[in-house]
Amino acid sequence: MAAERSTADILDAAVHVREAARSATSGAAGVDGVLAALSEVMEYDHASLARWDPLRRRHTTLAGSYPDDATAYIETRLHHDPVFPVLRSPARGGLWLMDVPRQLLAASPGFQQVLRPLGIEDGVAQCLFAADGRYVGMLNVSTRRPRRAPDPARAVVILLTEALAAAVDSHAGPPSEARAAADGAADGRRPGGLSPRELQVLAELTAGRTNREIAGRLYITPRTVGTHIEHILAKLDLPNRAAAAAQAATWGIEPSR
Repeated sequence: MAAERSTADILDAAVHVREAARSATSGAAGVDGVLAALSEVMEYDHASLARWDPLRRRHTTLAGSYPDDATAYIETRLHHDPVFPVLRSPARGGLWLMDVPRQLLAASPGFQQVLRPLGIEDGVAQCLFAADGRYVGMLNVSTRRPRRAPDPARAVVILLTEALAAAVDSHAGPPSEARAAADGAADGRRPGGLSPRELQVLAELTAGRTNREIAGRLYITPRTVGTHIEHILAKLDLPNRAAAAAQAATWGIEPSR
């Protein structure tokens, strides 16, 4: 691809990415086609689309061209990297390498141990969220050449996130309890028949918080939290709060920030 492309060319290429994402979402094509189409929006040396597995608490690469060690980092260690909390904010429209503060890069094993040895100088990491707010995965794109500024591809990547998220989320595997729970919520039925407040308490359990900590976050008393947990365990037929937290993870339920 030519080094300098017009904004119109990049927007045309973005349409092809959306078409590829729709095909991947419907199962008519694989996710590899999405990354291939994305290369027409922004030239890259390595890229990947990874799905977040809330039960295993790790990413799974659906398509990518990173070396094995970089892929392993994205899958099993990236979510522990100091940069990840910045990436994970739903309000952020992707984090471009050139915009990361130097002190954060210095503290990032992902940059120091994985990207720097590859000669990476620019790129973007974009977290992907489903329409219902669930974190479903991420896009990583890396290049050895700094990109020009201003760069219309930056805005285009943000515009594509909804389509990319749908493609990643559709590859979560066969129907599961998590998908059934989501379908139930869409139909007005809450997972496990839990009340809205019980779902909030259940979400807090996934973070390992105590009754007192949950009470402070939800502005209720610790005793009320305990009562909600008793009801949750009874409704879900679970033995303890750890089992309830594990069930919440399979449903993709996480505490609010």
